[in-house]
Amino acid sequence: MEYLIEWKDGHAPSWVPSDYVAKDVIAEYETPWWNAAKKADDSALARLLAAEEDFRDVDAVDSEGRTALLFVSGLGSEPCVKLLAEAGSNLDHKDSSGGLTALHLAAGYVKPSVVKLLLELGADPETVDEKNRTPLDLAREILRVTPRGNPMQFARRLGLETVIKALEEAIFEYAEVQEILERRGKGDDHVEYLVKWKDGCDNEWVKAGLIGEDLVRDYEAGLEYGVAEGVVGKRVGDDGGKIEYLVKWTDLDEDTWEPEENVDPDLIKEFEESQIGMVGNVEAQLSLDGS
Repeated sequence: MEYLIEWKDGHAPSWVPSDYVAKDVIAEYETPWWNAAKKADDSALARLLAAEEDFRDVDAVDSEGRTALLFVSGLGSEPCVKLLAEAGSNLDHKDSSGGLTALHLAAGYVKPSVVKLLLELGADPETVDEKNRTPLDLAREILRVTPRGNPMQFARRLGLETVIKALEEAIFEYAEVQEILERRGKGDDHVEYLVKWKDGCDNEWVKAGLIGEDLVRDYEAGLEYGVAEGVVGKRVGDDGGKIEYLVKWTDLDEDTWEPEENVDPDLIKEFEESQIGMVGNVEAQLSLDGS
């Protein structure tokens, strides 16, 4: 850390390493900043930033590697978070005492509005601390040990559930589910599905509301998922005369008849083209036999 020092003897201000600056002089400069951060005083922070717009390091750290943003996030101050973010604070800075980010602290101290704000500002919901926990992992861990049925803990549990929902939505928003493997829980708010991700990540239990309705509907209807190798047959089904195709699966021993809407159009096209080629070959053979 360096400080821009104004000299009493008239020399031009210059940057000096902290080791060469008296501790009381440093304290006189730093104390107002840390007091404002630890009190989540947005007015005081704004005054300090305005007075030293070109020189104040918004990512300055204390003895445990914490920035002002970490303090105000844990305290739940939206105005301070916005102010520091606009001033260029690193949203994903980790402290040195546990690898915690502002999002970890907002989640851990149950500040739902700040969790949502940090996510909107671009904080990474999947960054991990030294125990390899994401903010979501931390919030779930705290919820597990928060007593149920205790009126004194009701608001805390409700806040944690709101934090968890916001983090889940941020993490799973762009993730693609390959298939649903299992279901657990009862009631609209407690059903979860064990999903397999297309990107190869570990299978994970996900709340129903975060999964595509078509996947949930198919799973609940008892439809099984598989990887089709190709179409090997075609027939008119008994149900209304609809076309069905005999599908060969890579992960199933038996071929199954499937309605046209359940079969990959490319596989159907490949099958139809092969049938045309086969007819052509048969006709050619018949022509040769007839000659």
